[in-house]
Amino acid sequence: MGVSEPSQGLPQFTATGYVDDQLFIQYDSDTKKAQARVPWMEKLEKDDAQYLDRQTQALHGWVKKFRVDLENARNFYNQSKGFHTWQLMYGCELRGDGSKGGHLQYGYDGRDYIALDKETLTWTAADVPAQNTKRKLEAEPAIAEHDKAYLEEECIEWLRRYLDYGKETLLRKERPVVKVTTQAEHDSMETLVCQAHGFYPKAIETTWTRDGEVLEHKTFHRDVAPNSDGTFHAWLSIQIDPKDRDRYRCRVEHDSLLEPLVFAWEETSASNLGLIIRCVVGAAMALLVAGIIGIYFYSKYKRSC
Repeated sequence: MGVSEPSQGLPQFTATGYVDDQLFIQYDSDTKKAQARVPWMEKLEKDDAQYLDRQTQALHGWVKKFRVDLENARNFYNQSKGFHTWQLMYGCELRGDGSKGGHLQYGYDGRDYIALDKETLTWTAADVPAQNTKRKLEAEPAIAEHDKAYLEEECIEWLRRYLDYGKETLLRKERPVVKVTTQAEHDSMETLVCQAHGFYPKAIETTWTRDGEVLEHKTFHRDVAPNSDGTFHAWLSIQIDPKDRDRYRCRVEHDSLLEPLVFAWEETSASNLGLIIRCVVGAAMALLVAGIIGIYFYSKYKRSC
């Protein structure tokens, strides 16, 4: 990403590289140096001592290019000076079935600008100003050909290498821990909440079903979010009539599971809950009485003691 008005804490240019959800390399125009961000990169650097130097030199060139591209986009939109951003996002994919994928697209001020269609070697402009860039890029077909070759060959080759170096963390599988809870709502309704946490990799599929039928349009999903230990958590909820609670199930699919798991809300007996509360209160009162008696005898006989 390049910005038109850098400031303290916001460099003119930044670049970050990810393998799946892991940030593994980072560069900015203030430090002027590509830096490894995960321990497994040490093994790569041991085998390829010039790796980070090559990345640094390549990204030095991008700083100037992004400055020019950002200025061109600002002129295409006929905008005065101010804060603007120019972004490039590209990546390649290795899927579970062995197929491959790749994408490359630019953004201006946080919006889509132009994207490569690597199958037709054409560019898709998001609006009229971006047509200027489309004409320029398609006048030089070698650019699209180079990008396609990179995404389908070199990028895939490096992805395989990264996965090999970081396989202990990148290829691990941790099962989700799932719990179904309820929350009271207005109008005699309630919300069932399905919580999944502690899972890796990030991709997970959770759905609510009623009598076995998937209820996609009636559920509220929260985005999958990271935990501090590198795993993830997610939840989804659905508003129901309490009388129909037993008809609902939470279905979870994840790479760590041999088959999907189904979870239902398990009622906690009100009498058992009351017994637990009475036991806790009783124990607390016993400790309080014992403490008072102890203090009394200590204060009365402390001299002789």
